[in-house]
Amino acid sequence: MRALLMLAAVTLALTACSDDKPPPTPEPSGGADEGDWKDTGAFAACTVDTASNTCGSVTSFGTSGCRPGELATLELEGVYTLHVRARNPRYGNTYSFSSQSMRLASTGTQYAGGLTLDARQVGAGGNVYISGSRTEGTNGVRRRSFLGCQSPETDRLQGCYVECLNGRVEGEGTFDAVKVTARVDEPESSGMERVSETAVAPGLPVDVYIAHGHAYVVALGGGLFVYDVSNPSQPVLTEHIQRTNDTYWNGVWAHGNALYVASGVRGVIVFDLTDPAHPVEVFSTGTRTNVHTVFVYENTLFAASPAPTGEVLVYDVTQPLSPELTGAFQAAGFDAASSYGPHDMFVFEGRLYVNFWRAGYVIGELNPSGTPRQLGSYRYAHSTSHANAVARYGERLIAFEGGEDWGAHLRVLDVTDPASVKLIGEHRMRDYVSIHNMVLSGTKLYVAWYHEGVRVLDVSTPESPREMAHYNTFRPDDAGRGESFYDGAIGIRVPGDGFIYTVDTSRGLLILRETTP
Repeated sequence: MRALLMLAAVTLALTACSDDKPPPTPEPSGGADEGDWKDTGAFAACTVDTASNTCGSVTSFGTSGCRPGELATLELEGVYTLHVRARNPRYGNTYSFSSQSMRLASTGTQYAGGLTLDARQVGAGGNVYISGSRTEGTNGVRRRSFLGCQSPETDRLQGCYVECLNGRVEGEGTFDAVKVTARVDEPESSGMERVSETAVAPGLPVDVYIAHGHAYVVALGGGLFVYDVSNPSQPVLTEHIQRTNDTYWNGVWAHGNALYVASGVRGVIVFDLTDPAHPVEVFSTGTRTNVHTVFVYENTLFAASPAPTGEVLVYDVTQPLSPELTGAFQAAGFDAASSYGPHDMFVFEGRLYVNFWRAGYVIGELNPSGTPRQLGSYRYAHSTSHANAVARYGERLIAFEGGEDWGAHLRVLDVTDPASVKLIGEHRMRDYVSIHNMVLSGTKLYVAWYHEGVRVLDVSTPESPREMAHYNTFRPDDAGRGESFYDGAIGIRVPGDGFIYTVDTSRGLLILRETTP
Protein backbone atom coordinates (compact mmCIF):
# COMPACT_ATOMS: atom_id res chain seq x y z
CA MET A 1 0.00 0.00 0.00
CA ARG A 2 2.80 2.41 0.91
CA ALA A 3 4.56 1.78 -2.39
CA LEU A 4 1.36 2.35 -4.37
CA LEU A 5 0.70 5.64 -2.59
CA MET A 6 4.22 6.82 -3.22
CA LEU A 7 4.05 5.93 -6.90
CA ALA A 8 0.72 7.67 -7.28
CA ALA A 9 2.22 10.84 -5.83
CA VAL A 10 5.53 10.76 -7.62
CA THR A 11 4.10 10.20 -11.08
CA LEU A 12 1.88 13.27 -10.84
CA ALA A 13 4.71 15.79 -11.05
CA LEU A 14 8.46 15.99 -11.55
CA THR A 15 10.45 17.50 -8.71
CA ALA A 16 13.99 17.73 -7.42
CA CYS A 17 13.27 14.71 -5.29
CA SER A 18 12.22 12.38 -8.09
CA ASP A 19 14.09 9.65 -9.94
CA ASP A 20 12.39 10.89 -13.12
CA LYS A 21 14.14 14.24 -13.58
CA PRO A 22 14.38 15.36 -17.21
CA PRO A 23 17.77 14.54 -18.75
CA PRO A 24 20.09 17.55 -18.54
CA THR A 25 22.26 19.02 -21.22
CA PRO A 26 25.75 17.54 -20.68
CA GLU A 27 28.29 19.98 -19.28
CA PRO A 28 32.08 19.94 -19.61
CA SER A 29 34.23 19.27 -16.59
CA GLY A 30 37.15 21.47 -15.70
CA GLY A 31 38.32 24.30 -13.51
CA ALA A 32 39.08 24.27 -9.81
CA ASP A 33 35.71 22.71 -8.99
CA GLU A 34 35.11 19.73 -11.27
CA GLY A 35 31.74 18.87 -9.81
CA ASP A 36 30.37 15.99 -7.81
CA TRP A 37 31.52 13.35 -10.28
CA LYS A 38 33.38 12.97 -13.58
CA ASP A 39 32.25 11.24 -16.73
CA THR A 40 34.85 8.53 -17.25
CA GLY A 41 32.91 6.73 -19.96
CA ALA A 42 30.86 3.55 -19.99
CA PHE A 43 30.74 1.57 -16.74
CA ALA A 44 30.75 -1.81 -18.50
CA ALA A 45 31.41 -3.37 -21.93
CA CYS A 46 27.99 -4.94 -22.44
CA THR A 47 25.60 -3.58 -25.09
CA VAL A 48 21.90 -2.92 -25.68
CA ASP A 49 20.17 -3.95 -28.89
CA THR A 50 18.00 -0.87 -29.50
CA ALA A 51 16.38 -2.50 -32.53
CA SER A 52 15.12 -5.45 -30.52
CA ASN A 53 11.40 -6.12 -30.67
CA THR A 54 11.50 -7.06 -27.00
CA CYS A 55 12.80 -3.84 -25.46
CA GLY A 56 14.06 -4.47 -21.95
CA SER A 57 14.11 -8.26 -22.18
CA VAL A 58 17.14 -10.26 -21.15
CA THR A 59 17.76 -11.19 -24.78
CA SER A 60 18.05 -7.52 -25.78
CA PHE A 61 21.43 -7.24 -24.02
CA GLY A 62 24.77 -8.20 -25.54
CA THR A 63 27.11 -9.78 -22.99
CA SER A 64 30.27 -10.66 -24.89
CA GLY A 65 32.30 -8.06 -23.00
CA CYS A 66 31.12 -9.12 -19.53
CA ARG A 67 33.08 -10.71 -16.69
CA PRO A 68 30.49 -13.12 -15.27
CA GLY A 69 33.00 -14.87 -13.03
CA GLU A 70 33.02 -11.84 -10.72
CA LEU A 71 29.29 -12.21 -10.00
CA ALA A 72 29.72 -15.35 -7.91
CA THR A 73 30.43 -13.29 -4.79
CA LEU A 74 27.93 -10.48 -5.45
CA GLU A 75 25.57 -9.72 -2.58
CA LEU A 76 22.11 -9.91 -4.16
CA GLU A 77 20.20 -8.73 -1.10
CA GLY A 78 19.77 -5.15 0.04
CA VAL A 79 19.42 -1.57 -1.14
CA TYR A 80 21.58 -0.29 -3.98
CA THR A 81 21.99 3.23 -5.36
CA LEU A 82 22.81 3.58 -9.03
CA HIS A 83 24.55 6.06 -11.27
CA VAL A 84 23.09 5.60 -14.74
CA ARG A 85 24.86 6.87 -17.86
CA ALA A 86 22.42 6.75 -20.74
CA ARG A 87 21.54 8.43 -24.00
CA ASN A 88 17.99 9.33 -24.92
CA PRO A 89 16.73 9.51 -28.53
CA ARG A 90 14.45 12.42 -27.58
CA TYR A 91 17.46 14.46 -26.39
CA GLY A 92 19.79 14.08 -29.35
CA ASN A 93 21.34 10.78 -28.21
CA THR A 94 23.85 12.63 -26.05
CA TYR A 95 24.80 10.93 -22.80
CA SER A 96 23.47 12.23 -19.52
CA PHE A 97 23.33 10.86 -16.00
CA SER A 98 20.59 10.01 -13.53
CA SER A 99 20.64 8.69 -9.97
CA GLN A 100 18.39 5.72 -9.30
CA SER A 101 17.94 2.96 -6.76
CA MET A 102 17.02 -0.68 -6.45
CA ARG A 103 16.05 -3.08 -3.69
CA LEU A 104 16.74 -6.80 -3.97
CA ALA A 105 15.29 -9.15 -1.37
CA SER A 106 14.08 -12.70 -0.86
CA THR A 107 10.79 -11.40 0.57
CA GLY A 108 8.71 -8.24 0.25
CA THR A 109 8.55 -5.73 -2.57
CA GLN A 110 11.63 -5.29 -4.75
CA TYR A 111 12.41 -2.24 -6.88
CA ALA A 112 14.36 -1.65 -10.07
CA GLY A 113 15.06 1.98 -10.92
CA GLY A 114 12.07 3.15 -8.88
CA LEU A 115 9.70 0.65 -10.51
CA THR A 116 8.27 -2.49 -8.93
CA LEU A 117 10.51 -5.40 -9.86
CA ASP A 118 8.74 -8.11 -11.86
CA ALA A 119 11.64 -10.04 -13.40
CA ARG A 120 14.87 -11.26 -11.87
CA GLN A 121 17.20 -13.89 -13.25
CA VAL A 122 20.49 -14.93 -11.78
CA GLY A 123 22.79 -16.94 -13.98
CA ALA A 124 21.25 -16.05 -17.34
CA GLY A 125 24.36 -16.36 -19.48
CA GLY A 126 26.37 -16.03 -16.26
CA ASN A 127 24.92 -12.57 -15.65
CA VAL A 128 22.27 -10.94 -13.45
CA TYR A 129 19.08 -9.58 -15.04
CA ILE A 130 16.76 -7.26 -13.10
CA SER A 131 13.69 -5.51 -14.53
CA GLY A 132 10.77 -3.46 -13.21
CA SER A 133 7.71 -1.81 -14.72
CA ARG A 134 4.70 0.36 -14.00
CA THR A 135 1.60 1.44 -15.86
CA GLU A 136 1.41 5.22 -16.31
CA GLY A 137 -2.21 5.87 -17.19
CA THR A 138 -2.74 6.72 -20.84
CA ASN A 139 1.02 6.82 -21.47
CA GLY A 140 1.22 3.05 -21.25
CA VAL A 141 3.85 0.84 -19.60
CA ARG A 142 7.31 2.01 -18.60
CA ARG A 143 10.05 -0.58 -18.04
CA ARG A 144 13.60 -0.24 -16.71
CA SER A 145 15.94 -3.19 -17.12
CA PHE A 146 19.45 -3.81 -15.83
CA LEU A 147 21.90 -6.46 -16.99
CA GLY A 148 24.61 -7.00 -14.38
CA CYS A 149 27.81 -7.59 -16.30
CA GLN A 150 30.58 -7.44 -13.69
CA SER A 151 31.13 -7.05 -9.97
CA PRO A 152 34.49 -5.45 -9.14
CA GLU A 153 33.58 -5.66 -5.42
CA THR A 154 31.13 -7.89 -3.53
CA ASP A 155 28.80 -4.95 -2.95
CA ARG A 156 29.12 -3.34 -6.41
CA LEU A 157 27.37 -4.22 -9.66
CA GLN A 158 28.05 -2.72 -13.08
CA GLY A 159 26.37 -3.37 -16.37
CA CYS A 160 23.93 -2.20 -19.04
CA TYR A 161 20.64 -0.34 -18.75
CA VAL A 162 17.64 0.28 -20.95
CA GLU A 163 14.42 2.20 -20.36
CA CYS A 164 11.39 1.46 -22.50
CA LEU A 165 7.96 3.03 -22.92
CA ASN A 166 5.43 0.76 -24.61
CA GLY A 167 8.30 -1.27 -26.03
CA ARG A 168 10.12 1.77 -27.46
CA VAL A 169 13.62 2.69 -26.27
CA GLU A 170 13.57 5.84 -24.12
CA GLY A 171 17.17 5.57 -22.98
CA GLU A 172 20.05 3.12 -23.03
CA GLY A 173 23.52 2.96 -21.58
CA THR A 174 25.38 1.59 -18.56
CA PHE A 175 25.15 1.81 -14.77
CA ASP A 176 27.23 1.59 -11.62
CA ALA A 177 25.43 0.30 -8.50
CA VAL A 178 26.70 0.23 -4.91
CA LYS A 179 25.03 -1.45 -1.93
CA VAL A 180 24.00 0.96 0.83
CA THR A 181 24.45 -0.25 4.39
CA ALA A 182 24.67 1.36 7.79
CA ARG A 183 28.21 2.62 8.20
CA VAL A 184 30.47 0.00 9.80
CA ASP A 185 32.97 2.59 11.05
CA GLU A 186 30.57 4.23 13.52
CA PRO A 187 27.72 3.46 15.96
CA GLU A 188 24.09 4.17 15.13
CA SER A 189 24.38 7.49 16.95
CA SER A 190 27.01 9.66 18.56
CA GLY A 191 26.36 12.88 20.42
CA MET A 192 22.63 12.57 19.68
CA GLU A 193 19.75 10.58 21.04
CA ARG A 194 16.29 9.80 19.72
CA VAL A 195 13.51 11.32 21.83
CA SER A 196 10.62 9.98 19.77
CA GLU A 197 9.74 8.43 16.43
CA THR A 198 6.33 8.81 14.79
CA ALA A 199 5.24 7.06 11.62
CA VAL A 200 3.72 9.38 9.01
CA ALA A 201 1.20 7.62 6.78
CA PRO A 202 -0.13 7.63 4.19
CA GLY A 203 2.37 9.18 1.82
CA LEU A 204 6.07 9.97 1.71
CA PRO A 205 7.09 12.53 4.39
CA VAL A 206 9.44 15.17 2.97
CA ASP A 207 9.42 18.36 5.07
CA VAL A 208 8.60 19.69 8.54
CA TYR A 209 8.20 23.07 10.22
CA ILE A 210 7.84 23.83 13.93
CA ALA A 211 5.59 26.63 15.22
CA HIS A 212 3.14 27.26 18.06
CA GLY A 213 4.12 24.03 19.81
CA HIS A 214 3.23 21.95 16.76
CA ALA A 215 5.11 20.09 14.04
CA TYR A 216 3.67 20.53 10.56
CA VAL A 217 4.74 17.67 8.29
CA VAL A 218 3.98 17.47 4.58
CA ALA A 219 4.04 14.19 2.70
CA LEU A 220 3.91 13.48 -1.02
CA GLY A 221 0.60 11.77 -1.59
CA GLY A 222 -0.30 12.17 2.06
CA GLY A 223 -1.01 15.87 2.58
CA LEU A 224 -0.44 17.79 5.81
CA PHE A 225 -0.03 16.17 9.24
CA VAL A 226 -0.19 18.28 12.40
CA TYR A 227 1.41 17.01 15.63
CA ASP A 228 1.25 18.55 19.08
CA VAL A 229 4.88 18.36 20.24
CA SER A 230 4.49 20.11 23.58
CA ASN A 231 5.76 16.79 24.92
CA PRO A 232 8.46 15.87 22.36
CA SER A 233 8.65 12.31 23.66
CA GLN A 234 5.00 11.74 22.71
CA PRO A 235 3.85 13.70 19.63
CA VAL A 236 0.08 13.67 19.22
CA LEU A 237 -1.61 13.86 15.83
CA THR A 238 -4.24 16.61 15.96
CA GLU A 239 -5.11 17.04 12.28
CA HIS A 240 -4.58 15.40 8.90
CA ILE A 241 -5.51 17.37 5.77
CA GLN A 242 -5.50 15.72 2.37
CA ARG A 243 -6.76 16.79 -1.06
CA THR A 244 -7.65 14.22 -3.71
CA ASN A 245 -6.96 16.64 -6.58
CA ASP A 246 -3.73 18.07 -5.17
CA THR A 247 -1.42 15.40 -3.80
CA TYR A 248 2.06 16.89 -4.27
CA TRP A 249 2.84 18.95 -1.15
CA ASN A 250 6.60 19.21 -0.83
CA GLY A 251 7.51 22.19 1.42
CA VAL A 252 6.13 23.99 4.47
CA TRP A 253 6.81 27.20 6.45
CA ALA A 254 4.95 29.13 9.16
CA HIS A 255 4.80 32.91 9.55
CA GLY A 256 2.69 34.53 12.24
CA ASN A 257 -0.76 33.03 12.08
CA ALA A 258 -0.21 31.60 8.60
CA LEU A 259 1.11 28.29 7.34
CA TYR A 260 2.42 28.12 3.76
CA VAL A 261 2.45 24.80 1.93
CA ALA A 262 4.23 24.32 -1.41
CA SER A 263 1.88 22.58 -3.83
CA GLY A 264 2.78 20.98 -7.14
CA VAL A 265 -0.40 22.24 -8.81
CA ARG A 266 -1.84 25.15 -6.76
CA GLY A 267 1.23 27.25 -5.99
CA VAL A 268 1.34 28.24 -2.31
CA ILE A 269 -1.57 27.09 -0.17
CA VAL A 270 -2.24 29.32 2.85
CA PHE A 271 -3.67 27.95 6.08
CA ASP A 272 -4.96 29.95 9.04
CA LEU A 273 -3.25 28.91 12.30
CA THR A 274 -5.57 30.72 14.67
CA ASP A 275 -6.04 27.25 16.13
CA PRO A 276 -2.54 25.78 15.61
CA ALA A 277 -3.78 22.22 16.11
CA HIS A 278 -6.35 22.55 13.34
CA PRO A 279 -5.21 24.62 10.33
CA VAL A 280 -7.92 25.95 8.03
CA GLU A 281 -7.22 26.52 4.33
CA VAL A 282 -8.04 30.09 3.32
CA PHE A 283 -6.19 30.83 0.07
CA SER A 284 -3.96 29.52 -2.72
CA THR A 285 -1.78 31.64 -4.98
CA GLY A 286 -2.72 30.07 -8.29
CA THR A 287 -3.65 26.98 -10.25
CA ARG A 288 -1.26 25.32 -12.69
CA THR A 289 1.69 26.64 -10.72
CA ASN A 290 4.21 24.19 -9.33
CA VAL A 291 5.83 25.47 -6.13
CA HIS A 292 8.51 23.17 -4.77
CA THR A 293 9.69 24.94 -1.59
CA VAL A 294 8.90 28.08 0.40
CA PHE A 295 11.04 30.43 2.52
CA VAL A 296 10.02 33.45 4.59
CA TYR A 297 12.27 36.37 5.51
CA GLU A 298 10.70 39.15 7.56
CA ASN A 299 7.52 40.03 5.62
CA THR A 300 8.52 38.45 2.33
CA LEU A 301 7.62 34.98 1.11
CA PHE A 302 9.82 33.37 -1.54
CA ALA A 303 8.38 30.45 -3.50
CA ALA A 304 10.60 28.30 -5.71
CA SER A 305 8.52 27.50 -8.79
CA PRO A 306 10.13 25.04 -11.24
CA ALA A 307 7.10 25.30 -13.55
CA PRO A 308 5.76 26.82 -15.63
CA THR A 309 8.38 29.60 -15.71
CA GLY A 310 11.24 28.26 -13.57
CA GLU A 311 11.63 31.24 -11.25
CA VAL A 312 11.38 32.37 -7.64
CA LEU A 313 8.05 34.06 -6.97
CA VAL A 314 8.18 36.93 -4.45
CA TYR A 315 5.18 37.75 -2.23
CA ASP A 316 4.54 40.47 0.32
CA VAL A 317 3.13 38.80 3.44
CA THR A 318 2.74 41.85 5.65
CA GLN A 319 -0.75 40.41 5.94
CA PRO A 320 0.30 36.77 6.43
CA LEU A 321 -3.00 35.28 5.29
CA SER A 322 -3.12 37.38 2.12
CA PRO A 323 0.11 37.08 0.08
CA GLU A 324 0.53 39.65 -2.68
CA LEU A 325 2.77 38.86 -5.63
CA THR A 326 5.33 41.66 -6.03
CA GLY A 327 7.92 40.21 -8.37
CA ALA A 328 9.93 37.24 -9.55
CA PHE A 329 13.57 36.25 -9.88
CA GLN A 330 15.20 34.06 -12.48
CA ALA A 331 18.81 33.18 -13.13
CA ALA A 332 20.46 35.05 -15.98
CA GLY A 333 20.58 32.89 -19.08
CA PHE A 334 18.23 30.33 -17.54
CA ASP A 335 17.31 27.61 -20.02
CA ALA A 336 14.38 25.40 -19.11
CA ALA A 337 15.77 22.64 -21.34
CA SER A 338 18.95 22.31 -19.29
CA SER A 339 17.90 23.30 -15.77
CA TYR A 340 14.93 22.18 -13.76
CA GLY A 341 14.59 25.54 -12.04
CA PRO A 342 14.93 26.90 -8.48
CA HIS A 343 14.77 24.53 -5.53
CA ASP A 344 15.70 26.21 -2.25
CA MET A 345 16.42 29.73 -1.06
CA PHE A 346 18.11 31.61 1.76
CA VAL A 347 18.16 35.33 2.61
CA PHE A 348 20.95 37.06 4.51
CA GLU A 349 21.89 40.74 4.86
CA GLY A 350 19.84 41.92 1.91
CA ARG A 351 20.82 39.17 -0.48
CA LEU A 352 18.80 36.28 -1.87
CA TYR A 353 20.72 33.04 -2.39
CA VAL A 354 18.97 30.58 -4.71
CA ASN A 355 19.85 27.00 -5.61
CA PHE A 356 18.96 26.92 -9.30
CA TRP A 357 19.75 23.26 -9.91
CA ARG A 358 21.80 22.98 -13.14
CA ALA A 359 21.88 26.75 -13.54
CA GLY A 360 23.99 26.77 -10.37
CA TYR A 361 24.03 28.74 -7.14
CA VAL A 362 22.72 32.24 -7.86
CA ILE A 363 23.00 35.39 -5.72
CA GLY A 364 20.57 38.28 -6.00
CA GLU A 365 20.10 41.63 -4.30
CA LEU A 366 16.77 42.39 -2.66
CA ASN A 367 15.16 45.72 -3.49
CA PRO A 368 11.88 47.50 -2.70
CA SER A 369 10.45 46.77 -6.14
CA GLY A 370 10.05 43.12 -5.19
CA THR A 371 12.17 41.87 -8.09
CA PRO A 372 15.71 40.90 -6.98
CA ARG A 373 18.67 41.81 -9.17
CA GLN A 374 21.29 39.16 -9.92
CA LEU A 375 24.76 39.91 -8.53
CA GLY A 376 26.62 36.74 -9.37
CA SER A 377 26.57 32.95 -9.45
CA TYR A 378 28.63 29.82 -8.90
CA ARG A 379 28.27 26.84 -11.18
CA TYR A 380 30.18 23.59 -11.07
CA ALA A 381 30.25 20.80 -13.64
CA HIS A 382 27.00 18.79 -13.70
CA SER A 383 25.66 21.07 -10.96
CA THR A 384 22.50 20.09 -9.07
CA SER A 385 22.53 22.99 -6.61
CA HIS A 386 19.79 22.24 -4.11
CA ALA A 387 20.18 23.74 -0.60
CA ASN A 388 22.22 26.42 1.17
CA ALA A 389 22.79 28.54 4.27
CA VAL A 390 24.84 31.73 4.70
CA ALA A 391 26.55 33.44 7.65
CA ARG A 392 29.04 36.21 8.35
CA TYR A 393 32.53 35.34 9.54
CA GLY A 394 34.22 38.63 10.36
CA GLU A 395 34.65 40.48 7.08
CA ARG A 396 33.65 37.46 5.03
CA LEU A 397 30.28 36.14 3.94
CA ILE A 398 30.39 32.34 3.83
CA ALA A 399 27.87 30.09 2.14
CA PHE A 400 27.33 26.38 2.70
CA GLU A 401 25.94 24.76 -0.44
CA GLY A 402 24.92 21.24 -1.39
CA GLY A 403 23.65 19.53 -4.52
CA GLU A 404 21.38 16.52 -4.86
CA ASP A 405 22.99 13.80 -6.92
CA TRP A 406 25.51 10.98 -6.98
CA GLY A 407 28.57 12.42 -5.25
CA ALA A 408 26.72 15.51 -4.02
CA HIS A 409 28.40 16.93 -0.93
CA LEU A 410 28.89 20.10 1.09
CA ARG A 411 30.71 23.00 -0.50
CA VAL A 412 31.97 25.99 1.49
CA LEU A 413 31.99 29.16 -0.60
CA ASP A 414 33.29 32.67 0.04
CA VAL A 415 30.47 34.83 -1.35
CA THR A 416 31.74 38.17 -0.04
CA ASP A 417 32.11 39.30 -3.63
CA PRO A 418 29.15 37.68 -5.43
CA ALA A 419 30.76 38.39 -8.79
CA SER A 420 33.76 36.27 -7.79
CA VAL A 421 32.61 33.36 -5.62
CA LYS A 422 35.44 31.17 -4.35
CA LEU A 423 35.44 27.55 -3.22
CA ILE A 424 37.29 27.43 0.13
CA GLY A 425 36.30 24.06 1.60
CA GLU A 426 34.37 20.83 1.20
CA HIS A 427 32.95 18.01 3.30
CA ARG A 428 32.21 14.65 1.68
CA MET A 429 30.66 11.39 2.73
CA ARG A 430 30.08 8.28 0.61
CA ASP A 431 29.85 9.30 -3.05
CA TYR A 432 26.83 7.06 -3.71
CA VAL A 433 24.73 8.90 -1.08
CA SER A 434 23.50 12.46 -1.64
CA ILE A 435 23.37 15.36 0.77
CA HIS A 436 19.96 17.06 1.06
CA ASN A 437 18.71 19.87 3.35
CA MET A 438 20.60 21.91 5.94
CA VAL A 439 20.04 24.35 8.81
CA LEU A 440 22.76 26.67 10.15
CA SER A 441 22.51 27.53 13.84
CA GLY A 442 25.43 29.49 15.26
CA THR A 443 28.57 27.57 14.35
CA LYS A 444 26.73 24.28 13.84
CA LEU A 445 25.41 23.05 10.53
CA TYR A 446 22.64 20.46 10.83
CA VAL A 447 22.29 18.33 7.70
CA ALA A 448 19.68 15.82 6.56
CA TRP A 449 21.97 13.61 4.46
CA TYR A 450 19.58 11.00 3.05
CA HIS A 451 20.99 7.48 3.70
CA GLU A 452 23.68 8.98 5.99
CA GLY A 453 20.98 10.23 8.38
CA VAL A 454 21.39 13.43 10.39
CA ARG A 455 24.88 14.94 10.57
CA VAL A 456 25.94 17.84 12.79
CA LEU A 457 29.03 19.72 11.62
CA ASP A 458 31.16 22.19 13.53
CA VAL A 459 31.70 25.02 11.05
CA SER A 460 33.41 27.47 13.41
CA THR A 461 36.34 27.19 11.00
CA PRO A 462 34.31 27.21 7.80
CA GLU A 463 37.11 26.00 5.54
CA SER A 464 37.27 22.75 7.53
CA PRO A 465 33.84 21.44 8.57
CA ARG A 466 34.17 18.79 11.27
CA GLU A 467 31.52 16.25 12.18
CA MET A 468 30.66 16.43 15.87
CA ALA A 469 27.48 14.34 16.12
CA HIS A 470 25.25 12.09 14.05
CA TYR A 471 22.15 9.93 14.10
CA ASN A 472 21.89 7.25 11.42
CA THR A 473 18.22 6.96 10.42
CA PHE A 474 18.78 4.49 7.58
CA ARG A 475 17.69 0.87 8.06
CA PRO A 476 17.65 -1.17 4.83
CA ASP A 477 14.66 -3.30 5.84
CA ASP A 478 12.27 -0.39 6.43
CA ALA A 479 9.26 -0.21 4.12
CA GLY A 480 9.95 1.77 0.96
CA ARG A 481 13.73 1.55 1.09
CA GLY A 482 15.31 1.24 -2.32
CA GLU A 483 12.41 2.71 -4.26
CA SER A 484 14.24 6.01 -4.72
CA PHE A 485 17.78 7.34 -4.69
CA TYR A 486 16.34 10.22 -2.64
CA ASP A 487 15.70 8.08 0.43
CA GLY A 488 16.39 8.59 4.14
CA ALA A 489 16.73 11.76 6.20
CA ILE A 490 15.21 14.40 3.93
CA GLY A 491 13.87 17.36 5.97
CA ILE A 492 15.26 19.05 9.07
CA ARG A 493 14.46 21.97 11.41
CA VAL A 494 16.27 23.29 14.47
CA PRO A 495 13.83 25.79 16.05
CA GLY A 496 15.95 26.52 19.12
CA ASP A 497 13.86 24.62 21.66
CA GLY A 498 16.64 22.12 22.36
CA PHE A 499 15.46 19.53 19.83
CA ILE A 500 16.22 18.60 16.22
CA TYR A 501 13.21 17.67 14.13
CA THR A 502 13.80 15.56 11.05
CA VAL A 503 11.67 13.57 8.66
CA ASP A 504 12.86 10.31 7.16
CA THR A 505 11.12 9.02 4.04
CA SER A 506 10.45 5.64 5.64
CA ARG A 507 10.48 6.25 9.39
CA GLY A 508 8.47 9.48 9.54
CA LEU A 509 9.01 12.23 12.14
CA LEU A 510 12.01 11.78 14.41
CA ILE A 511 12.71 14.15 17.27
CA LEU A 512 16.35 14.12 18.35
CA ARG A 513 18.36 15.77 21.09
CA GLU A 514 22.08 16.47 21.29
CA THR A 515 23.84 14.82 24.21
CA THR A 516 27.07 16.78 23.86
CA PRO A 517 27.37 20.58 23.89
